[in-house]
Amino acid sequence: MRSLRGVRFALALAGLCACVSAHGAVAPEVSAYPAKPVRMIVPFAPGGTNDILGRMVANHLGTRLGQTFIVDNRPGADGAIGTEYVMKANPDGYTLIVLSAAYAMNPAVRKLPYDPQTAVEFIIGLGSGPTVLSVGPSMPVDSAKALFAVAKSKPGQVIFSTSGGFQYFATALLQTLSGQKFNIVLYKGTAPALVDVIGGQTHASIAPILPSQPHFKTGKLRPLAMGTLKRSAMLPDLPTLDELGVKGFDAANWYTIAVTPGTPKGVTDKLYAEAAAYMRSPETLKTLTSMGVEVEVRSTAEVRKFVRDEIVKWRQVAIDARMPREGK
Repeated sequence: MRSLRGVRFALALAGLCACVSAHGAVAPEVSAYPAKPVRMIVPFAPGGTNDILGRMVANHLGTRLGQTFIVDNRPGADGAIGTEYVMKANPDGYTLIVLSAAYAMNPAVRKLPYDPQTAVEFIIGLGSGPTVLSVGPSMPVDSAKALFAVAKSKPGQVIFSTSGGFQYFATALLQTLSGQKFNIVLYKGTAPALVDVIGGQTHASIAPILPSQPHFKTGKLRPLAMGTLKRSAMLPDLPTLDELGVKGFDAANWYTIAVTPGTPKGVTDKLYAEAAAYMRSPETLKTLTSMGVEVEVRSTAEVRKFVRDEIVKWRQVAIDARMPREGK
């Protein structure tokens, strides 16, 4: 009997030790994170706002956490290729991704190899980049109202340059909410799209403020309205489309950092705290404001709800514009 009790005690003690080990192992891993280089995936080509923001945050995290954060550009399918890569990575916090509005738009026009509601775990919302409606020399109007009047009198003849993806959706939303019919021409990037507006081959564009601003200063492009619900500090006197009667128009390219689902909460909490402090610092706010980025730090829960609403919004835009869907 004594021998049996001894065996039971030993088994219980072993189980207790195993339990303590299993639960205690998490804390050292989280406190030591990161113990090796971290990969920050940017699912677009270098040079865009996703890339610039990703590199800024990666540099800060590397400095603060004492480890290298490597920016890895994996463009393709409007961000879907990079997203799939992160979704399949180990859930250990060593693979992050910088996502943008394309993440919420892709489900409306693509058959994706993942569910956008569960493919990633959001860490933090960083902010957004506003858009501007502008015209070139071939469209001699000085207001959005005048532009829409021309579009109404010549349905389908006012040509909008767009780079596709986010800009295509923004232009389609403008067409729907303004009640006008535009001729939307797709380009491989924002720069060539704006070049043709400036050159007179096309008439107008609704594009991010950062690449548009230099052309406003030279007079090659005329800004008519902001494409977001609030005015921009870069163009404080420029009214929004919503103010001018295109009610509810809001097309901002937002940015967020996410990670593979199942990553320990202690790791994501650490990343959130560091990234949030960086985004809220006066120096960062000054730099990003000069780039046309509106900083708005959002928590995991806030980003999750925001993205869910964005998916619904842009799916309806695609339906209203009768956008073709790939991979049916």
